[in-house]
Amino acid sequence: MNLSTWHKTGKYFLYKKKHRIFYREEVNDSKEVLLLLHGFPTASWDWNKVWLSLSAKYHIIAIDFIGFGFSDKPKRYKYSTHDQADLVEAFLKEKQHANIRVISHDFGDTVLQELLARYIDRIKNNKKSIVYNSICMLNGGILPKYHQPRPIQKALISPLGILITPFLSKKKLEINFKAIFGKNTQPTEEEINEFYYLINYNKGKYIFHKLIRYMSDRKKYGKRWVHALKESPIPLCLINGNADPISGKHLSDMLKKIAPNIKVFDLATVGHYPQTEAPKLVLEAFFEFNN
Repeated sequence: MNLSTWHKTGKYFLYKKKHRIFYREEVNDSKEVLLLLHGFPTASWDWNKVWLSLSAKYHIIAIDFIGFGFSDKPKRYKYSTHDQADLVEAFLKEKQHANIRVISHDFGDTVLQELLARYIDRIKNNKKSIVYNSICMLNGGILPKYHQPRPIQKALISPLGILITPFLSKKKLEINFKAIFGKNTQPTEEEINEFYYLINYNKGKYIFHKLIRYMSDRKKYGKRWVHALKESPIPLCLINGNADPISGKHLSDMLKKIAPNIKVFDLATVGHYPQTEAPKLVLEAFFEFNN
């Protein structure tokens, strides 16, 4: 399946009664629901290489967060991790999915941590909640103290971020992506074109300085989110590309010390996008964990 077909065969639901949120769904009523949460700065298309294999076993759904991919990208909007978590919960409520598994990546990990923290709070307060049967994370800043952002990320979140967005060209994206992928698993020219198309769709790059505010959320709510990982009543795993300069081996090693309850699969030569760079290894780890 190519990106155009992915888009044409997707659907939309309304968030807050006015924002169109894109999602892809492979329905199979006899299978468990598996929710896929993408990272920054890309979209649900990130899961295309594992889509068919996962859909053979699960009823799978992938959402483009608001501001990303083919979803609406309002300029005047208060983007936050909590709002994206609200979006996920609103979607699951509308679709009436109460028991799910999750795979998340990068920014999706951060949204997932807030969802997990809410789940734990509801259990403590004896409130009805969505049931998460298992959670699998890919590379992301799940331990804020050990997250090592790239210079471009630091620039975007700075007061000068709004001045940088017009100059986010495909060439600069290629340079930055090649730096975070593994040496032997570099993105192809076609993949760079697809990533940039999604980023630039509906002038999305011009709100990057707003979307990246999740890095500030990590600092503010880091203790809450790390605590959720440590205290999780749900089986958790991390599939980590260790060659990633942002959240690679240094994060994986620290997670094993901080939260030994989490099963870790280390992919030694893979970078920041395991599902794109080494989809077969990701699938093997995911199925081993869930079996």
